Amino acid sequence: MAFAAGCIMLASCGGTGASLLSGILGGDGSGLGTVGGVLSSVLGLDKLSAAQLVGTWRYSQPGCAFTSDNLLAQAGGEVAASQIKSKLASVYSSVGVSSSNTAFQFDQSGQFAGKLMGVPLSGTYTYDPSSGQISMKATLITLNGYIKGTTNGIALLFEGSKLLSIMQTVASMSGNGTLSAIGELSKNYNGLRLGFDMSH
Repeated sequence: MAFAAGCIMLASCGGTGASLLSGILGGDGSGLGTVGGVLSSVLGLDKLSAAQLVGTWRYSQPGCAFTSDNLLAQAGGEVAASQIKSKLASVYSSVGVSSSNTAFQFDQSGQFAGKLMGVPLSGTYTYDPSSGQISMKATLITLNGYIKGTTNGIALLFEGSKLLSIMQTVASMSGNGTLSAIGELSKNYNGLRLGFDMSH
């Protein structure tokens, strides 16, 4: 549920999300020039094997990626991705996301355990290395997202609305009611995925 709350938080980025994203990208995003090195912010280019996913991963910073290099270019390149992460950092900080309360452990047998914003979650997971899609099934919630390799570990990413829903659920479980100010960051960009960069 904690995880669900986290996703809800991200999804909430939508109400104010449109204005948040607009502010981050400079209106329609045209204020930012396309920057080279788009690979680090595009899903599917840094694939992780099932064996590489095994281990314990702790939150290190907000994560985001676009589903294609074309969408990334339209948003303004790596500069846009960096600014989105910066905005998410303040949002995550306001709801208490940290390395000490947000972490996941994946084992070789398809079991996972962890916590999101301090709320414990455990169950089974399935991961498809070819697509990067992951499905984590806990007792009260199923989290469907994406895994992406990063320079320091992995990124666990979700569609904006799904992340918002998850985070709102988690927040309600933990009594955290500060998610109402979060808008839908991904409202203007259907190809934007948001979540968490994690490291060992």
